[in-house]
Amino acid sequence: MASSHEIGERLSYDGALCTVRYIGPVAGTSGSWLGVEWDDPTRGKHDGQHKGVRYFECKIKSPTSASFIRPTRPHDGKTDFLTALHEKYATEHEAQKPIVFSTKVAEEVGFAKISRQQAQLHELKIVILDSLRLVYAYDPASKRDKSIRDVCPSIVELGMSRNLLTKFGPVVEICSELDEVKALRLNGNRFADVSSEDLTHASTSLRGIKELALEENLLTWSEIVVLASHFPDLTTLLAASNQIPFLTPIPSSSSLNSTLTSLNLEFNDLTTLSSLSPLTSLTALRNLHLKNNRISTISHPASTSPPPIFPPSLHYLDLSSNLISTWSFVDLLPVCFPGLSSLRFAHNPIYANPDLDSPVPSSSSSPLSLPKSGGGGTEESYMLLTSRLPSLRTINFSTITPQDRTNADMFYLSRIARQLAAVPESDEHLVLARHPRYAALCEAYGAPVVSRTKEVDARFLEGRVVRVCFRFVSSAQGDEPAREKTVRLPKSFDLYAVKGIAGRLFGLEPLELKLVWETGEWDPVGGFDEEVDSSEDEDEEKEEEGREEGDAGGGFVKGEGDGEGGKAGRWVEREVELGDGPRQFGYCVDGMEARIRVEVAG
Repeated sequence: MASSHEIGERLSYDGALCTVRYIGPVAGTSGSWLGVEWDDPTRGKHDGQHKGVRYFECKIKSPTSASFIRPTRPHDGKTDFLTALHEKYATEHEAQKPIVFSTKVAEEVGFAKISRQQAQLHELKIVILDSLRLVYAYDPASKRDKSIRDVCPSIVELGMSRNLLTKFGPVVEICSELDEVKALRLNGNRFADVSSEDLTHASTSLRGIKELALEENLLTWSEIVVLASHFPDLTTLLAASNQIPFLTPIPSSSSLNSTLTSLNLEFNDLTTLSSLSPLTSLTALRNLHLKNNRISTISHPASTSPPPIFPPSLHYLDLSSNLISTWSFVDLLPVCFPGLSSLRFAHNPIYANPDLDSPVPSSSSSPLSLPKSGGGGTEESYMLLTSRLPSLRTINFSTITPQDRTNADMFYLSRIARQLAAVPESDEHLVLARHPRYAALCEAYGAPVVSRTKEVDARFLEGRVVRVCFRFVSSAQGDEPAREKTVRLPKSFDLYAVKGIAGRLFGLEPLELKLVWETGEWDPVGGFDEEVDSSEDEDEEKEEEGREEGDAGGGFVKGEGDGEGGKAGRWVEREVELGDGPRQFGYCVDGMEARIRVEVAG
């Protein structure tokens, strides 16, 4: 008995959508089976291979996206556009039972009015026909009494996602009767042949549509381009979640090259910016969304091609939630995106840990656990991004103020100086090669002072002592300058002995003193991260609204004293209290010199 099903057919079982990938026998069983690929990849039991035999291939990359079903199993009925429209908006539902909370009956207010408004089909402007088993423009088995144009001529936004569409012809036919449509969403359908005769004269029918959503369709980039090119006025294309690993060239005849201003390729499998080279032909492109891909490098390591250069019209770039782990990637962004002014970069490895590719960490190398500001590495990352990319006006939806820029530049210069101090003068060029903005920063702010520690042999006395400047600060002194005493202390002294010496120097009881090591390093102020790195939900809300909120930062904080030229801004000097204990002094401070503030314990 011949099967009534065909390969590529879309079916629905109790609302669960699937695509027929195989029709035939299965070893060890009798009769015929349908091998189906579920839209929900967790619903199946295998990936098309059963008991060691491969029966079909699935498009979804999941080990549980497929099942075998008997052809005789009843499936949900298929429907046409007008039937789905009436089912969604004009069906007279039976009176609902009253909602009871405890012993009180809840009164529904306003729902009847909304239902009456929606029932006026000719006035509907936004129509969502998702998950209604839609296949046809018109039911081929029924007489056509009314046209789509007569029933709902005012539709501006049309959604037909997650239906049973396999051909684009019905979409073209529906849109040909809707002159006001500006946005069309077809997510989650499975279009089988995008180059068929269905699209021969599609451009005329699809004229005027400016936004097209083809997400989760499992289409290749070339198939998406074929479909999108039939929309002559298209400005926004959403092609997220299609498992796209790379892009193929866009034909020069495609209207996309001159009309497309916003492209969404989120949640795909892109790994390099060079794989996006075909987009350089989109001369009107302004916004590029690449969140949640696997991008880690500009080009493939084996590639000798120069990095792609995107049109200067591209101002907004979203690279959040990728795998970027080097600052060299960031340094090349102005080369690839000469018009870039807004960047979203959160949730990348280098943003969470700015020292990931640094030869010299930002935190002290002391074995002590030094206090960091509340947000981890993201405050530093924000400032490094700000300074490395001077053309940016916003980062992660936060506006960069002139004060932010100055603070970031000074912080970046201090980081470079620290790296220079850690290498011999003969190797300075190796460090500076990692910081292409160094010359420009020095011109604007002056070259930083690079203090290299002279290497000493620990076998000699010089290598076993620390030159310590004790600075006594007392509230009783008023405006008098702090008293300072400089001594040389063996590294082998424990902290008890160090505190005793400080007490003798200033004529105080050691037990009354508190010693604070002033490291000379600077940390961003805790809490700044909450302003610049908002949650995913908040970011999505801002992105949906198209708003780029300014930084909420108010007053600036200065560290204790005015060291380092009075570095006012969103950072404070890092300090470490040296508590009592038998720990050797040499393990508690860095280098051959240390500055310690002496205070009377409160």
